[in-house]
Amino acid sequence: MINTLYTLKLHLLHIGYASLGTNWQYDGVLSPFSRLYLITEGEAWVYHNQQKYLLKPGYMYLIPKFSVSRYHCDTKMEQYYVSFLDESENGLSVFDMLPFVYEAKASHFDKALFQRLLDLHPGRAILKADPKAYDNRAELLSFNQNYSQAEDNRLVETHGILLQLVSRFISSQYPVKPKEKRPPTEFGLVLRYIHTHLDKKLTVEQLAELQGLNCDYFSRQFLKVLGIRPLDYIINKRLERAKVLMTTSSLSLQEIADRVGIFDMYYFSRLFKSRFGVPPSRYRKQVFD
Repeated sequence: MINTLYTLKLHLLHIGYASLGTNWQYDGVLSPFSRLYLITEGEAWVYHNQQKYLLKPGYMYLIPKFSVSRYHCDTKMEQYYVSFLDESENGLSVFDMLPFVYEAKASHFDKALFQRLLDLHPGRAILKADPKAYDNRAELLSFNQNYSQAEDNRLVETHGILLQLVSRFISSQYPVKPKEKRPPTEFGLVLRYIHTHLDKKLTVEQLAELQGLNCDYFSRQFLKVLGIRPLDYIINKRLERAKVLMTTSSLSLQEIADRVGIFDMYYFSRLFKSRFGVPPSRYRKQVFD
């Protein structure tokens, strides 16, 4: 667990300060990235993970990625906000590795951290208040970013700030025994390879060779440790990345399919509808309407 956390990376997507009013009322929001709020004035509420949270000044709130949420403001509210992606060497989300709370008292230092992120990234604000609509810039995604070495210090500082803010929400109470939620560190190399080669052809034979195992034994061990077959895992990761690209970029559906290694558009549409219940064209229209 500790070694896995050393590989945790948090990638900033958006940072801003917003004044919201009674139009901030949205249902059925499903974001492919996580959100952090620090409320400075007013109040509102959000509902996610089977609980309603009153957003009040002086507190921070966390909404994990892929949490179906509702947002509601009756009067007005002002807040700092951050959205980010997380990834680790073994492919697990930080929300799979650790128990989290979703509300935390903010200190003056936490407010300074939000402001510092805003100073470091003045062009990362969300241009629309609707949580279903995001700034249409593909370069905001970690796997599309191209930074020069001159920006290394800014990237390191940003990552450090995000780690500090997310750490405020980690609970000391583990809901399950560690052995019942043991991350699959023995497949770290394979999972890392999958995540960095989603735009390429991937076969079980390739992955087994990478692990130094015969194909059948590798498949059985992969299923035993991760609870999913290798090809199903690859498909899931391809579709998850496609969903992020659809939400945050203006790429065509064919370009997105190519970027996630599913080059047949008909097959891509069929897989996407099977996983998310709607075809990709309708999903994208729902997001941006």
